[in-house]
Amino acid sequence: MSITPEQALAVHAAADRLYDVDAILRALDSMADAISATLRDSNPLVITVMQGGLIPAGLLLPRLDFSLQTDYLHATRYNGKTRGGEIRWVARPVNSLAGRVVLLVDDIYDEGHTLAAIVEACKQQGAHRVYSAVLLDKQHDRKADYRPEFIGLPVVDRYVYGMGMDYKEYLRNAPGIFAVRDEDA
Repeated sequence: MSITPEQALAVHAAADRLYDVDAILRALDSMADAISATLRDSNPLVITVMQGGLIPAGLLLPRLDFSLQTDYLHATRYNGKTRGGEIRWVARPVNSLAGRVVLLVDDIYDEGHTLAAIVEACKQQGAHRVYSAVLLDKQHDRKADYRPEFIGLPVVDRYVYGMGMDYKEYLRNAPGIFAVRDEDA
């Protein structure tokens, strides 16, 4: 369902702010400390999961105090919708994953189906070990069996956007994490 920029702004005006930028930056500092302690000596390939992982990765990478390489992939179940469907691969990593330690950086661990499929795809491409880091962990009991190793913040079971996550392809740039009203979800 396509919406106008004005409709997106109206949703944003009525949304609840769950986390401000300062809280997010503190969470990213903690994540970076944990990631650095685990991956410092592994020469990892850090792969941003587009599009939602763009802002979290952009804020996280400068906090990692070790040598690494970067790449990206784009796999989605949402395609501009608020409910997930079949996984669609838009772009795969350019670098070889064979024998590499991989760190995936994504926006949110909701049900985990997309992230689990991406982890499995990395393993099939020969990755030695695959870790994942997510900014948010949605709190509910509908999770896949996979669980990310590095998590920034818990978030309520509502449709959220901001800091990379979208609301119907808008509001990825919202400065914080926001939850839409139920009638807008």
